[in-house]
Amino acid sequence: MKKNKPKYKQIIDAAVIVIADNGYHQAQVSKIAKQAGVADGTIYLYFKNKEDILISVFKEKMSLFVDNLQDIIKESSSASEMLYKMIEGHFKVLSEDHHLAIVTQLELRQSNKDLRLKINSILKEYLKLLDEILKKGIEAGEFMQDMDIRLVRQVIFGTIDEVSTTWVMKEQKYDLVAMAPRVHQILLKGIQKG
Repeated sequence: MKKNKPKYKQIIDAAVIVIADNGYHQAQVSKIAKQAGVADGTIYLYFKNKEDILISVFKEKMSLFVDNLQDIIKESSSASEMLYKMIEGHFKVLSEDHHLAIVTQLELRQSNKDLRLKINSILKEYLKLLDEILKKGIEAGEFMQDMDIRLVRQVIFGTIDEVSTTWVMKEQKYDLVAMAPRVHQILLKGIQKG
């Protein structure tokens, strides 16, 4: 499996930096190769083209969010706590990697429809875990019983995503992780059982 080859991760990490610094459209494969310290041809042993690199970057990095969230679900006692840790964990991943934040919040949005569909299918796994948190909250009597899970998922993810994008647009000048308690409080008020 190519993912186990050491250069694969090297190229993925280099791509995040190059795409963040130059924008997706200006991020030539040769720049990515140079950043990764490999020959241009080496990239094509791992990826079909630049689009394949971007999809692979998203797939690899999204697994950080998914793995975090799976751990949170296993280790948390209440759905409310899971939701808080999800928000905080999402913000932490982005605040610890500024290049990744630029790529996920800005560069992926500028891609074509076909690319966006592929990105959305990768995102599904993360959103399924959010659904799991919401269902646990309903079952435990923490959240409203008649909640529209699909709509609530969109509101929660949309809020996390928008707060993250605004932070990137403001050149990451403030502490994103510090926003987690307030975001959690606002979202919780909308879904808590009265």
